[in-house]
Amino acid sequence: MIRWIFISVLSLGVIGTAVWGYQEHQEKNAILIQAENNYQRAFHDLSYQMDLLHDKIGTVLAMNSQKQLSPQLAEIWRLTSEAHNDVGQLPLTLMPFNKTEEFLSNIGTFSYRTAVRDLTKKPLSKEEEQTLNKLYEQSGEIKKELRKVQYMVLNDQLRWMDVQLALATEDKSDNKIIDGFKTVEKQVEGYEEANLGPTFTGVSSKEKPYQNVTGEKLSKEQVIQKAKDVFSIPEKAKMNVTKSGDGADVPTYSLSYEGKNKRGYMDMTVQGGHPLSILVSRDVKDAQFSLYDGMKEAEKFLQKHQYDNMEAYQTTQYDQVGVYSFLYVQDDVRVYPDSVQVKVALDNGDIIGLSAKNYFMNHQERDIPKPALSEEEAREFVSPKVHLQEHHLAIIENDLKEEVLVYEFVGTMGDNTYRIFINAEDGIEEKVERLKQSEMKFGQNT
Repeated sequence: MIRWIFISVLSLGVIGTAVWGYQEHQEKNAILIQAENNYQRAFHDLSYQMDLLHDKIGTVLAMNSQKQLSPQLAEIWRLTSEAHNDVGQLPLTLMPFNKTEEFLSNIGTFSYRTAVRDLTKKPLSKEEEQTLNKLYEQSGEIKKELRKVQYMVLNDQLRWMDVQLALATEDKSDNKIIDGFKTVEKQVEGYEEANLGPTFTGVSSKEKPYQNVTGEKLSKEQVIQKAKDVFSIPEKAKMNVTKSGDGADVPTYSLSYEGKNKRGYMDMTVQGGHPLSILVSRDVKDAQFSLYDGMKEAEKFLQKHQYDNMEAYQTTQYDQVGVYSFLYVQDDVRVYPDSVQVKVALDNGDIIGLSAKNYFMNHQERDIPKPALSEEEAREFVSPKVHLQEHHLAIIENDLKEEVLVYEFVGTMGDNTYRIFINAEDGIEEKVERLKQSEMKFGQNT
């Protein structure tokens, strides 16, 4: 009898393990299918946007009415933004693709700067028309190359997950998609040798470098040790480390670990071992910390890792998790490009998320000019419908990705709260943002 009971229990255990394994397999397959679908959508959207972009530039060249040019150029700017966004969703971060992104950025900058001026008073110059002709020719060639890749993807039923695996393992020997995008990149690189005209003066010809990555280069063993300190990883936890390939914006180690009821992921710079992003997945229990207490834990974490002169400006709670946004402050001026976001589990104050790429990409000591307008003068440019409550001097990036000194006003209109940025030099309304209703004030223990 005991023998049969033992056999029955063992059989149930085997069946249970098989069911669990099957469910795990199904869940992993579902995640892979979703990722593949997202990659396919982004790529086909990119190909479609390049088709529209080429056609739209051709339409502008055929126009004779200066009045109609501005909305068409604004449409070109929108299309380049969408194409740039599609590129960012493809698994190409480990592969040099900066020339194509730069090309799209240059088209966007040219079209935006031209669209916002009064073309009836200052029409397109001959040089600008030559630039448009060159962009039309070049966008057509890129469109053709993307069409070739699209045909291969559809005809040969190629998978983008294979691209991600090939890039991660640096095995790019025989991948048609990678070869196709290398051809696109080489095509664009050839255009760089041609002069696109004086209209592009002032547009950076390089990707924005990470300006604040300092320190000695760390070995794999040193990074693991540092990650254990940041993550508070149990000694027996399984840990994986991979190094980014050639062409990454900044050389990084990607670290992941899995312990009891807890998984974590981190990107850390090779130079200096600075954490760029952190994501910890675990069940967060009932909150024992207030939103204010969570902010204090986030501040301690930033101080420990040498993020100096940071000021919390926004906080939001999602279930039992606090999300905090911080800005660097120099001479009482808030610097929006140097931002950091931190997620805190409110059950025990653990740091479970960090996004610091903007900070390391932009942070530097700036030569901040004195504002030409006083705060009272800047207020005159704010809609009288908005009841202002607070103000600050700040630096933001405008639509041309240029840093400008602004007055930041926070006020209410009806049930909504707005953040309004007025250029401190000429009073231009640079940006208006509606704040989320869940945003809280920091001076109160909530």
